[in-house]
Amino acid sequence: AKPKGTGTDIRIAPMPLFPINKGIADATLLAETILNKYEYHLPLYRQVQQYHHLGFKVNESTIASWIKPTADLLRPLYDELVAEIFKSHYIQCDETTTPVVDKEKHKTNKEYIWMIRAVKERLRCFHYDDGSRAGAVIETLAKQHHYMGYLQCDGFAGYETAFRNNNNMQLVNCMAHIRRRFEQALDENRQAAEFALGEIQKLYQIERNCTESNMSDAERKQKRNELARPIMEHLKAWMETEGVKFSERSLIGKAVTYAYTRWDNMMRYLEDGSLMIDNNLAENAIRPITLGRKNYLFCGNHEAAGWMSVICSLIGTCKEHNVNPRMYLNDVIAKMPYVTANPLKSPAKSQVRQLLPHVWIQSHPEAKLDASNQ
Repeated sequence: AKPKGTGTDIRIAPMPLFPINKGIADATLLAETILNKYEYHLPLYRQVQQYHHLGFKVNESTIASWIKPTADLLRPLYDELVAEIFKSHYIQCDETTTPVVDKEKHKTNKEYIWMIRAVKERLRCFHYDDGSRAGAVIETLAKQHHYMGYLQCDGFAGYETAFRNNNNMQLVNCMAHIRRRFEQALDENRQAAEFALGEIQKLYQIERNCTESNMSDAERKQKRNELARPIMEHLKAWMETEGVKFSERSLIGKAVTYAYTRWDNMMRYLEDGSLMIDNNLAENAIRPITLGRKNYLFCGNHEAAGWMSVICSLIGTCKEHNVNPRMYLNDVIAKMPYVTANPLKSPAKSQVRQLLPHVWIQSHPEAKLDASNQ
């Protein structure tokens, strides 16, 4: 534009793209808000108090209105992350409850959220499907992404139902869950429970020795078949001969039934040295959801639980790769409006993938955290 009476042109640079259209919050403020809620488990009303103490006057409804557009902005990253996880040949799954408000009934319902992680690639995602725990949820995801490989899980029957007739999937169960049942039977039948626990302890000692010796996957597989397979076969024979003598209603009987009906799946860990003996890493990965429900208590609706899945997936993958989540989110939230600028055109997969935590960190080494301080 050229004002009257002057001979100079006034040139105005184009405005930068903001994460939220016509919103006052920039990338750093949005990153801080979602980190406080989903990483540090601070309810929004506490964040409002903090901001007020810092001299920033904002109300809770305003902060709440930032969560959805931020999650929507990050959703292309989430979709790419999920797709990458299902490219792995070995994933672990777990599920946990999260309270979700039912506004029609004026109460909170106990709904379920799933966690899926690619073990070797150290990628983590959460998935929410209207709170369902049905095996069809993970079955649909696997079919959608044409998954072929091992899936390690606890003894929840939904997994068995979902993949019983799927030749592309091999279920591997969790020795920690089997061991837990025998521990619960110690006071009832110490002799039998201690025998089973002693044999399981030998299996874990083999794993520790392999890890301490820095064995390759091929070497670990060989060592397992040499040392662990005879123990596994001996335990199976013991359950078939001695285990049938216990009452099905007793704790030791329940432990034997639980173990025996999952033993063939459990023995699959002998097939591949990259497979783990238990699902403990998956249980650890799902703890942020547990901590969250103890602090901010519930999700406001099904959609809000979906937003939580998107954000916690990216933060969780940051943890897996020792990425500073604050530096990551500050940068990525600022960049995503440019990635998704054209509403008529989907962002390029390669462009989106560059902003996933495990890829982004390669060009941002300053954001690498010391693993011992996490």
